[in-house]
Amino acid sequence: MRTDRLGILLDQFDKAREQAEVRLTGLGDEEYLWEPVAGCWSLRRRAEVRTPRAFGPGEWVMDLGAADIPASEYSQVAEEAASGLTVEEIAGLWSVTPARVEEVLAFTGVPEPDETPVTTIAWRLAHLHYQFAGAWEWTFGDHKQDPKLMVDFSPSAAVTLERFWPTVDRWRESVGQVTDEQLDTVGFSQYPYGSDPEEPFISALWGNNYELIHHMAEIALLRDLYRARG
Repeated sequence: MRTDRLGILLDQFDKAREQAEVRLTGLGDEEYLWEPVAGCWSLRRRAEVRTPRAFGPGEWVMDLGAADIPASEYSQVAEEAASGLTVEEIAGLWSVTPARVEEVLAFTGVPEPDETPVTTIAWRLAHLHYQFAGAWEWTFGDHKQDPKLMVDFSPSAAVTLERFWPTVDRWRESVGQVTDEQLDTVGFSQYPYGSDPEEPFISALWGNNYELIHHMAEIALLRDLYRARG
């Protein structure tokens, strides 16, 4: 077992990936697209979208609602402002108006909990897929492709997993080669959706581990609920 900074993060990632692959064994199409409650976000044919910013390069697109700053991220916006980013720059990061950023920065007290939609297994896998594809492109690739247009989403669980794991493994292989200097380099990842360009790469790497762990835990729970439905 490695105890260096990169080694610890790689061990964490490898364990999470191993568990995730086991928990996804036997995933079928019906379960993959199962909507346990009304109003779920999922993958849908382009002609059947229900959300204003659904995206994807092909026939099947991924639900996405109107742009906003969730209450859980108010503190992040405050940190971005404290770091020297202008209101206009922050608005660009969150795809909202400067007025919305000013509203968030002026807020005092405890914000109401976010109301977020339940998302299907298909949605969560799609989210992870384009994030890992985009993270690789904007860290080790050409820094050109829009992450939201890099993955051709599929209604087939088998096809999705066949494409997903190589994407994840390519990221892991490249991360395994980074140096200590690169770990500490601010902007080593230029991933365009989020704060990666303003962070040392070790922070972005930690964030990608977190994404894999918490979304796979959610998928595992959905699988449990699907099996126990009745």
